[in-house]
Amino acid sequence: MMDALTSLTRGTRLVYSPGLRRYVFVPVLINLLVYAAMLHYVLSRFGGWMDSWMAMVPGWLDWLTWLIWPLFVIALLVVVFFTFTLVTHLIAAPFYGLLAAKVETQVTGRPPIDDRGLVRTGIDALGRELLKLVYILPRMALLFVVSWIPVVNVVAPLLWAAFSAWMMAITYLDYPMDNNKVSFADMRRRLRSRWWPTLTYGGWVTLVTWIPLANLFLLPGAVAGAVLMWDRHYRDLTLKAVQAR
Repeated sequence: MMDALTSLTRGTRLVYSPGLRRYVFVPVLINLLVYAAMLHYVLSRFGGWMDSWMAMVPGWLDWLTWLIWPLFVIALLVVVFFTFTLVTHLIAAPFYGLLAAKVETQVTGRPPIDDRGLVRTGIDALGRELLKLVYILPRMALLFVVSWIPVVNVVAPLLWAAFSAWMMAITYLDYPMDNNKVSFADMRRRLRSRWWPTLTYGGWVTLVTWIPLANLFLLPGAVAGAVLMWDRHYRDLTLKAVQAR
């Protein structure tokens, strides 16, 4: 059985094999540039942000500074993580779509059914990425608000973990599905119908994205792994079958 971790590790080996390496260079370069720019921006302003945020804490809560300060740091890290993820995927989407198509052709022996051509595929991939943002950002904002509600925020870490896995699953598994003319709504139905492989794959990818520097080179492998997951778990799911579950 092609499980999530096997797909990710095999996909990473695939993209750095002869014949596919050339499709990885541009996404890796984009990730590196965005990572360097964001790291420089955050480090240059981190002290000022923390001073401003701590100045907003009422005086009668000074005794909780030891707890509030790390919460601010964690909140900042979460925001930076999601911002980095969204920006890199928005820029690299056309290249990831092309990479997914090449991996599918090599692994399965048949190309995806998409017949739009390289230029149109790249343009449509960018539009699809914007559609993902429209779906993800309101839910991320709602979860951020929930994280500050007393009592309820006790379960916020678990909610963030589940949301991160779902977001990563949507982000990466959508590349092969878009290449095979699966609509965004149908894609989400297929992912929900196979929720365990979906969340486990998204969870592993989330862990990869948190590995500093190494994630820049591992993310293209997640694209290839998504193709393997698509072929094993989601390709044969028809819209009718998914809706009947």
